[in-house]
Amino acid sequence: MIRSPAVPYVLPFAIFLGFLALRSVFPLPELTDQILRLVVLTLVLILVARPVIDLRVQRAGASILVGVAVFALWIAPDLLFPGYRHHWLFENSITGSAKSTLAGDAQMQPAILILRTLRAVVIVPIVEELFWRGWLMRWLIAADFRSVSLGAYTAQAFWVVAVLFASEHGAYWDVGLMAGIAYNWWMLRTRSLGDLILAHAVTNACLSAYVIVARKWEYWL
Repeated sequence: MIRSPAVPYVLPFAIFLGFLALRSVFPLPELTDQILRLVVLTLVLILVARPVIDLRVQRAGASILVGVAVFALWIAPDLLFPGYRHHWLFENSITGSAKSTLAGDAQMQPAILILRTLRAVVIVPIVEELFWRGWLMRWLIAADFRSVSLGAYTAQAFWVVAVLFASEHGAYWDVGLMAGIAYNWWMLRTRSLGDLILAHAVTNACLSAYVIVARKWEYWL
């Protein structure tokens, strides 16, 4: 059977979105849900995506700084302008609202918090960077995306990916757009999937720590 070369890049993200859709239709107990997501996505990355995952980092220090900067951008509007997130631009029938899917009792369970953090820091950066900047940013330039080098630039590819990345983040679409621009720019500079995964992982690690310490559960949609 002939398999599309896009499958290792796209399938993990499709399953990631599938879990989000499944949660709204068929909610599972929180611990079961967290374990299932972590296990399934890990297996898909190992069994399907492993040949295209490149974790080599060329500019570790700078990538860490980019990750921290994106985290700062993510929380800055809500710190500077309390109530900002409740404006109709961010809370509406299209974007939803800044409300955590993690129930109150789950917020007190260490096992759930550890699993949720592991997924955010280890799994999600790989899944999302494979799709957004490993595949889509190149596919928008040429259908034969493997002929396009990582970090290749066209204005259309850059901005379409940034806007779609923003739309993935619901009520946080504005900071999602800034993050998408920053990550796209860093891909142009490094041309390295490993550096993007590291930067994204640092952002998510900082955000997860902030969520737990400051009890800002709304950031975990």
